[in-house]
Amino acid sequence: MPQTTAAVVDRRGAQFALRPIEVQEPRRDEILVRVQATGMCHADLAARNGDFPFPLAGVLGHEGAGVVERIGEAVTAVRPGDLVILTFDSCGRCTGCVSGLPSQCAEFVAYNFSRGTRLDGSCTLSSADGDLHGNFFGQSSFAGYALTRERNTIAVPDNAADVPAQELAPLGCGIQTGAGVVLNVLQPRVGSTMAIFGAGVVGLAALMAAALLPLREIVVVDIKDSRLELARKLGATQVVNSGTDDPVQALKGLTGGGPDMVVESSGVPAVLAQAVRSLAPGGTAGVVGVPAFGATAPLDVADIVNASKRIVGVVEGQSNPPEFLPRLATMVADGRLPVRALVKAFPLGDIERAAEEMRSGLAVKPVLVP
Repeated sequence: MPQTTAAVVDRRGAQFALRPIEVQEPRRDEILVRVQATGMCHADLAARNGDFPFPLAGVLGHEGAGVVERIGEAVTAVRPGDLVILTFDSCGRCTGCVSGLPSQCAEFVAYNFSRGTRLDGSCTLSSADGDLHGNFFGQSSFAGYALTRERNTIAVPDNAADVPAQELAPLGCGIQTGAGVVLNVLQPRVGSTMAIFGAGVVGLAALMAAALLPLREIVVVDIKDSRLELARKLGATQVVNSGTDDPVQALKGLTGGGPDMVVESSGVPAVLAQAVRSLAPGGTAGVVGVPAFGATAPLDVADIVNASKRIVGVVEGQSNPPEFLPRLATMVADGRLPVRALVKAFPLGDIERAAEEMRSGLAVKPVLVP
């Protein structure tokens, strides 16, 4: 079995601990990927803290990019030597999957969070202390190798082959989520207005996608002036610091009555309520920020009904990865999605520093290099 180093979380709330592990050889439908880079995302820290249902001890990481080393005999979509992006997993059998909407997989939570093993219950990872839970988003890529499946291993197109792995890795979740909610779900009309709540990597990815479209106003709301300044550089026409200004009133003034659509990426329930209140009549809120499981938001139902507002939950940008990720990789390669402006690289051994800089806001998108 391949041996490598991984960042292991032993128990809820524990720090990442680097240690040697073994990765099982790929079965007939599996792929062994040598990880070149992997992004750190809110979901990794939430799972470590117990906010998301992933069993521990285990290995997290779900924005991997790397090179295929070995494949099982049933794999046809990639070959050894291919540069690939790793993304979320899905069953391939349910209505969502067969309809080309794997982000709406009926078993999404089981395949990406709660199981931590193969379908048959077998572990894919082990250390000197015994079996480890893996298969986090079908990859557990905080390691030198990841064991994946064909459904969540996407070949990079030739026109993006020169893009560094550090810029490709975030496409697997954060960039896909932010860009997808705009391009795949909201699909704004020419001349419409949009507000984006939260200038983290998902919100800024939504901004980068919106900036490609002929919108009248794109307003970004956050509490950090440094993030708002970055948002201006990436295409925001206006910004609002919600730590000093009422974002609902500010947005109504800046857009002439409220934005036609909002993206809520902060994952804070009270901010979701603000985002919905700010909408113009007939507006749509695309909700991508995820708080701890079970969290609720104080929404004014009469406002939603009387103003014909819509609230749409969007996971992974409603993406069909084999189609959408090559499209995003091409947009990175030709400069339309400046992901490089968000990325800060860290050696895997500095994973705790990366986590702290993400929490503090010093790093927008930490990317770990094994």
